[in-house]
Amino acid sequence: QWQLVESGGGLVQPGGSLRLSCAASGFTFRYKAIGWFRQAPRKEREGVSCISSGGRSTNWADSVKGRFAISRDNANDMVYLQMNSLKPEDTAVYYCAASTSPSCDYGMNYWGKGTLVTVSS
Repeated sequence: QWQLVESGGGLVQPGGSLRLSCAASGFTFRYKAIGWFRQAPRKEREGVSCISSGGRSTNWADSVKGRFAISRDNANDMVYLQMNSLKPEDTAVYYCAASTSPSCDYGMNYWGKGTLVTVSS
């Protein structure tokens, strides 16, 4: 069955960087869009970034433009979220999700369990 496992979260100081990883299995990864989402305490989940099967990336959250970058490695069924210039407001549980579509336009269907990112001095 479809499985997504996030890793790479942790505690980082403001201005620092982290790279989140998402390991996928159980489906034909190279043909599916993959997204990153986050949910901060007492807030609704928001879409952060998505990458289509063809490698086209979209930043959904204006607050991360210029700081976060999504990428994928189809040879190893991995997706990454490089996060730079981190701010305390980036603190959240970050989730990886997969679509049954190659496009980012049709929503996500399968979800990982999340990895916690805490930005604090």
